[in-house]
Amino acid sequence: MRKLTKQQKRDIRAIAAKKDRDIDFSDAPAVLDWSGAEIGKFYRPVKKPVTMRLDSDVLQWLKADGRGYQTKANWLLRSAMLHFAKGKGRAKQQRAARRRKRTASS
Repeated sequence: MRKLTKQQKRDIRAIAAKKDRDIDFSDAPAVLDWSGAEIGKFYRPVKKPVTMRLDSDVLQWLKADGRGYQTKANWLLRSAMLHFAKGKGRAKQQRAARRRKRTASS
């Protein structure tokens, strides 16, 4: 992230020094409809450095587009994680439904 300029730092200090009641919000109307809000848009999970051993062809494929291959690998792993997490939840629900059916028919 870029460092703040002196002017930006001055502006932040000036705003921070104001009391809430002294801030004019007339040019920023209240948002009443949040249906279009994006959840987690600015969420940045904590990154941890890891060492992984990948097949050379997989690594070559990840690096083929240039910079950002680690971000691409993270995105692929996160997509797989979410996919399988959904599947596990669904599988648990299906097993529970089968158990209830068996119990009801006994």
